[in-house]
Amino acid sequence: MKKTIFTLIAFFTLSLINPLSAQQSDKDLTRSIRKNAVREARKQARKYKRDDYYVALGALPMDKQLEQAWKYQLMTEDDGFPSYIVATGNSVAETQIAAKLQATEVAKLELAGTIATNVAALIETNIANQQLNTEEAASVTKTVAAAKNIIAQRIGRVITMVEMYKKIGSNVEANVRLAYNSQMANEIAKKVIRKELEEQTDLMQDKLEKLMDFK
Repeated sequence: MKKTIFTLIAFFTLSLINPLSAQQSDKDLTRSIRKNAVREARKQARKYKRDDYYVALGALPMDKQLEQAWKYQLMTEDDGFPSYIVATGNSVAETQIAAKLQATEVAKLELAGTIATNVAALIETNIANQQLNTEEAASVTKTVAAAKNIIAQRIGRVITMVEMYKKIGSNVEANVRLAYNSQMANEIAKKVIRKELEEQTDLMQDKLEKLMDFK
């Protein structure tokens, strides 16, 4: 009886210690990641400054912007997938404002391409599962690929993590790095692609429902 009681006490003690150890490990990992992000951001900032890049008047210092970018890029959901989709844009124009606007559009188009590619991969899996015929599958694939520009137009407010500039003769080069929430991105892409499939293909409603049944 005493042996049984001792075993139970030992079991409950371990069950309390293990979660605490796991929690401590997670905290240590997060602390380590943040430390590495700060170190890498400072290293990158020094390199950019040596190459004559500068930030806009009143903006966060370059190392702080890069640190923020690293943190966004390292954030993950419970399933391990990235919390944010990240894209970069570069452009040269006569003024700083024009260069920034053009670079932002380039980055948004890259974001849209990544979003469309991610959703297309999920749809491709469903194409195989739903056993669409060759003509239907080709039509779906073509429609999804063409949706990138529409998705770019529907992307709402993005997070500008990095914004830096460099003089190129009489012109200005702008470099931006944007982030967009992954869940919001997928929802927008699903709505756009679903509407396009309804208008551009002859899929029956039940097939369309099953094709778009993913998270």
